[in-house]
Amino acid sequence: MKSLRRLSIVIPVYNARDHIAQTIDAAVNAIERASTFDADVVLVDDGSSDGSAALAETACAGRLPLHLIVQPNRGRFEARRVGVEAAAGDWILLLDSRLTLAPDALHFIAERVELGEQVWTCHVQMEVDRDPYGTFWKLLAELAWNEYFDNPRTVSFGPADFDRFPKGTTCFFAPRRLLSDAIAAFRSRYSDLRYANDDGPLIRSIAERERLNVSPRFTGVYVPRSRLNTFVRHSFHRGIVFLDGHGRSESRFFRVAVGFYPASLLLAVAGLRRPTVIPLAAVSAAVAAGALGLKRRRAPFEVASLALLAPVYGLAHGAGMWRGLALLLRDRVASKR
Repeated sequence: MKSLRRLSIVIPVYNARDHIAQTIDAAVNAIERASTFDADVVLVDDGSSDGSAALAETACAGRLPLHLIVQPNRGRFEARRVGVEAAAGDWILLLDSRLTLAPDALHFIAERVELGEQVWTCHVQMEVDRDPYGTFWKLLAELAWNEYFDNPRTVSFGPADFDRFPKGTTCFFAPRRLLSDAIAAFRSRYSDLRYANDDGPLIRSIAERERLNVSPRFTGVYVPRSRLNTFVRHSFHRGIVFLDGHGRSESRFFRVAVGFYPASLLLAVAGLRRPTVIPLAAVSAAVAAGALGLKRRRAPFEVASLALLAPVYGLAHGAGMWRGLALLLRDRVASKR
């Protein structure tokens, strides 16, 4: 009989009462189907005010050991770092509170680990259900990594082809030692780690030591934010995070990050001189996004979601990038005092 692998599921939580029980239920089910993991949950409540921790305790009761950590809001990276530090498992599954694992996801992982494939990033599916916001996020990911999403398959990749495949810490499986080393070496451009990009740079450092794997058989469903105000706030935050992660020469989006600032300044100056320029730019963005959706043979609702929300996303994301630049400059000035 094979010895059980010790697995700690690290879940950072911030006001997730609507999702956390379902996330834990799905994780328990996946563990039971795998039958090769001795698992526990490390839940880091990052300043929630909605009773998320109490619901998590109820969901885990009698099913999985729970190590609950409560701290003031410090951001997702710090919550994960604290969770990994406290974990007892030799293996870690980073899991977002909005993601539900597929029933056989960990069974597949257990089989592949036996073959020496130790690091896995999840194939994340977006829960859409005719929601334009979820549809937009789904299409954004699929267009960014179309080489994979046009033909989802089990594939491994390393530093050379790192930017060709989707990856993220929303659902990420790795040996604890490897993940701990990457977290210890991680450096954000921001002093306030609530704005850190804890996906790309962190995972890239792991890819330099161990090949990553992705597969539609290691999958989960993510529940997106489904209101305009939360869509705008999330887009703004992603703009700040984007600069931290892709304002680095190793990213394929580095030129985009650098070129954005003079391009947006020129657009702002043109808009001041001729106010009609701004609405024309918004319409042009919508038309271009819609045309891209049509070219990719998307359904009419998907094309409409992409076209209508592209200008909103672009404005909020761009504002976030300017905010990120302001944070960088502020930190630089503070460091020279």
